[in-house]
Amino acid sequence: MKKQWMPLLAAVAAVGLLAGCGANGGTDGANSGAAGTPAEGASKQIDTLKVSFVPSKDPDQIITATEPLKELLKNQLASQGYTVGNVQIDVGTTYEAVGEALSAGTTDIGLIPGGTYALYDDGADVILTATRKALSIDSDDPKEWNDNKPTTGLDDQQASYYRALLIAGPSAKGQELAAKVNGGEALTWEDLNGASWSVMSTSSSAGYIYPTLWLQDKYGKKLTDLSQVTQSDSYGSSFARLAAGQTDIVVAYADARRDNEEKWTSEFGGTASIWEQTNVIGVTDPIYNDTVSVSKNSPIMTDELKTALQQAFIAIAGTEEGKEVIAIYTHEGYKVAQSSDYDQERKAQELLRSMK
Repeated sequence: MKKQWMPLLAAVAAVGLLAGCGANGGTDGANSGAAGTPAEGASKQIDTLKVSFVPSKDPDQIITATEPLKELLKNQLASQGYTVGNVQIDVGTTYEAVGEALSAGTTDIGLIPGGTYALYDDGADVILTATRKALSIDSDDPKEWNDNKPTTGLDDQQASYYRALLIAGPSAKGQELAAKVNGGEALTWEDLNGASWSVMSTSSSAGYIYPTLWLQDKYGKKLTDLSQVTQSDSYGSSFARLAAGQTDIVVAYADARRDNEEKWTSEFGGTASIWEQTNVIGVTDPIYNDTVSVSKNSPIMTDELKTALQQAFIAIAGTEEGKEVIAIYTHEGYKVAQSSDYDQERKAQELLRSMK
């Protein structure tokens, strides 16, 4: 049942932030253990380590940018007692191609979005989550976002996830909703259904999927149940409508106001700063960043190698050369991950199934 939804669910994966490469060619199954699992007592001599990326940018650009990763991985793994003869990097034709390669064991490592991992977790293990600069506010209470405006980036902290926000604007209805939240009152479904909303496409995690999950959790409703919803072609156009009072609520990633702060008054017609004229009225669960995942069926993969790869990628991200490599995926570092971090992505799959 799971696989029949892959073409649809891949659309969600495609909005991930990776810049990647893809599925490797076949691996000789003669080296694998029973049922495609790694043989016991696997050697620390690795002839070829295969790394795949999803095609979120031009494949040639990715191959060029990630060339230094080959020696960086060899050196870091060597410090842990592994001798790697060759690191093979390639770009998948699709997001699904990388997921399928991980499931089949024809690639060893995949740098893939959370949605792709959740879709193919029967054949892949997540070992790391990408990190980016943390924000000064990380609370599921919207009032805290309003009491501590503006939101800023923290140079000394990294985050492995981000949140989506429901943001009310300067319209009369927007101000009414913000006043209730800031006064400590809970919003009702009638409050929200009486407002006009600006959302993104159905494949957008922050602009559609996670806000819908938020509505389901709190009210048993979806965005499609609202009476006034407009789909925007960009976050910029959503904020332009919000500034003009043409919509009451926008849904966006938590950093969106920072990204549109200047345009709010220079282009969108805001009459004061975006921080003065907008308020958060809802905060979604964390949306975890892109992953480094490994194949459960790779003939070389062991628990010991997983640990070594975790340490290697974290160390690489701590070097100047490594930072340049991972910058093409907009990654700044890595943290050890666990499967449960991506439970919300699994809920997202169920949501997409229900929308079909």
